[in-house]
Amino acid sequence: MEPRDRQQKAAGSREAEAAGETETGRTSSSEDGKVRTLSRLAIAGVVTAVVDGLFSSVLSVAFYHSTVTRLFQGVASVLLGPSALDGGARTAAIGVLMHVGVAFGWSAVFLLLVTRSAWIRSVLASPQGAIKVASLYGPFVWMVMSLAVIPLLAHRPPAINVRWWVQLIGHIPFVGFPIVWSIGRGASRDPMARRPVVRKSPPKSRSGAVAVAEPDE
Repeated sequence: MEPRDRQQKAAGSREAEAAGETETGRTSSSEDGKVRTLSRLAIAGVVTAVVDGLFSSVLSVAFYHSTVTRLFQGVASVLLGPSALDGGARTAAIGVLMHVGVAFGWSAVFLLLVTRSAWIRSVLASPQGAIKVASLYGPFVWMVMSLAVIPLLAHRPPAINVRWWVQLIGHIPFVGFPIVWSIGRGASRDPMARRPVVRKSPPKSRSGAVAVAEPDE
């Protein structure tokens, strides 16, 4: 084998190794990014479930003269019917599980919105961005739940009263903000986020005209 051929072969081998290392780095970075994304989702679900649960519990005990058990029995009654109110600790535990599931569900919805919407990511990146988005997303969650989901499952019309308005406002700091803050952190670096495709313009000739490749005959 001639020296030139050996040099070309060695150069090709080095390029292949470099390409392999680059691809491995990209795969590792992508996997790490997905782990971070799922971690933010888990944090959002847990924090929202705890914060909103505490908010509702304080309202029930301090202002509505009820109990925490009765609160979560009421949550369970959406699926189990009025009999859940007399189900004791069992139906209260079911209500807690439903509450946590809803918190994770709306956290997942916001994660999907962040990855698909460049506008939401730009608002999050602005000053007080999390508060801005939470002021929209929190009330949105409550309106969907109170005006559509709960009436559909419980087979009863929504009741628009003082408690409804308290929940509407309360969903900004106690539901919207925990979700937006937990998931919005690092959203601009999320590997799952859709980014605009930049199309390269065709090369131009020296005269300034666009070069067009001639078809092979």
